This record gives sequence, structure tokens and C-alpha cells, in this order.
Amino acid sequence: MLALVADDEKNQLELISFHLEKNGFDVITAEDGETAFELIVERRPDIIILDWMMPLMSGIEVLQKLRKREATIETPIIMLTAKAEEHDRLTGLDKGADDYVVKPFSPAELIARTGALLRRTSGMRQQRLTCADLEMDL
Repeated sequence: MLALVADDEKNQLELISFHLEKNGFDVITAEDGETAFELIVERRPDIIILDWMMPLMSGIEVLQKLRKREATIETPIIMLTAKAEEHDRLTGLDKGADDYVVKPFSPAELIARTGALLRRTSGMRQQRLTCADLEMDL
């Protein structure tokens, strides 16, 4: 399983990557929203962990762009951010996040939420076959 982690704080990237790798994930990282979006389009990760406040493009902007694309509309996305107010959480979920985790966070809980989200969504992703630009919904 491939996970993309996008956060402008290097220590957060290292912490999350360490725990994901320890739990069997391959991990790619991005320190800004534009790089995150490009990597997601190019590499098609199985799950995305996305910070809200990043340079060049916010996590919310990345989220909205991903939800408009057929190829990423069903990709599981967890917002992981310091924005803790109720209206922030509601905005993240309303814009298409599948889960919302507030910093500071427990790495063990983040891994558990990642696993739970993948268990719920993996059936949807396995019902499509893709070859070049042809996609078949089984």
C-alpha cells in the first residue's frame, strides 16, 4: 500500500512516515500543496494524509481538486491539521475528507484510523480495472 503524507513541517513528515512504514506502507511525502497534488496525480497513492495549512496550495484546495477528478474521487483522505474548531472540522469533512484528525495527535490512533478507512474503502477501489486510458467498472 502506498501512502502520501503532505505537511510543511519536516518533523511531522518524519514521524508519520516512520509509523506508516513500520506498519507496512510505502510512503511518499510532500512539503507543499502543489507538490502533493502532482505526486498524487502521478503516483495514485492508496491513502492520503493531508495537512490543511501548507505553502503554494492549501490542503483544502488540494482536497477540492482531488474530489473533482475521476481518478481520485474515491481515494481515502485524512485531514491532519492544527485547525481544531468545529467549523474547521465541518469544512474539511464537507469538502470531501473521509476523516479529520487534530494536531497534536497520537501516531497509534492515526495508524488505526488509516487502517479502518482502508478497510471501508478498499472494496470500492478493487471494482475498477484500468489499462492505459481505458477504465472498466466491474
